[in-house]
Amino acid sequence: MSKANSFLPSARQAKPFLSAEWRDLAMLNFAVDRELLDRLAPQGTVVDTYDGEAYVSLVGFLFAKTRVMGIPLLFHQQFEEVNLRFYVRRMCGGETRRGVVFIKEIVPAFLISRSARFFYNENYITCPMRHRIDNAGAQTKLEYSWRYDGKWNHIAVISNGNPQPAKPRSLEEFITHHEWGYTGQRDGRCLEYRVSHPRWDVASAAESSIECDGTALYGANLGAALCKPPSSAFVIPGSAVDVYRATCIDGRA
Repeated sequence: MSKANSFLPSARQAKPFLSAEWRDLAMLNFAVDRELLDRLAPQGTVVDTYDGEAYVSLVGFLFAKTRVMGIPLLFHQQFEEVNLRFYVRRMCGGETRRGVVFIKEIVPAFLISRSARFFYNENYITCPMRHRIDNAGAQTKLEYSWRYDGKWNHIAVISNGNPQPAKPRSLEEFITHHEWGYTGQRDGRCLEYRVSHPRWDVASAAESSIECDGTALYGANLGAALCKPPSSAFVIPGSAVDVYRATCIDGRA
C-alpha cells in the first residue's frame, strides 16, 4: 500500500464526521510518571511509552476550515485550541492501534466545547484565547494564549530550521503519528474514533516557554510536571485532518 493510501478509511467510514485543517502546531512534551496516566487511560487501552518513558504533550494550534458532516461550521471557521494529551495503544485482533487521549481541551467558542462534550464526552472548556505567528526565513515563532480564572497563560516555541519528515522509530514519530482517538465515557465505556492525516513534518524547537497555572487546570500532579522544562518541543506546519464517527469498544485491551 502506498504512503498516500495508508490513510484512507474503510468503506464503511467513507465520509468523515468532521473535516478541518490543523495548522501551526506548537507542541511541548513532558516525560511523566506513567502511574499518573494509568488511571486516566480509558477502558480497553494501556498507556503507550517511548524508550520506557510516558509523555504528555501540551499542544496549541489553529483549527481552520471546519466542517461537520460536510457542512461549514458558521462563525467558527478558524479558532485556537490548546490541549493536554497523552498516548495509549490497544490491540484489535492482530493490529496494534496507537492513539491519543485528551486530558483537557481549551477553545474560545462555547458552541465548539458544548458539541464536543455532547458527541464525544471530551473534556472541553471555553476560555478567551489569542495567538501570534511570526515567520522569518527558516524560523517560525508560535505563541498560543488563553485566559483562565482571570489570568493569561501561554505556550510559545521558536523553530530550529525547516520542518523535516520524522525519522522512523524516533520520538518525533512517536509523538506525532497516531491514527486513533480514545475517550472514556461517563458509564465507564470507551469510544474509539479514527483520525486521518498525512505524516507530519517536524522542526525541533530552538526555544520554548510556558506560563501555565497547571495545578488549577490539570490537578496537582500533572500541574507539577508542567512546571518543569519540557523534555522536547516541536513546531509542526500541520495538514488537513478527517475525524470519523466514534464506535464503542468492548473494553478489553
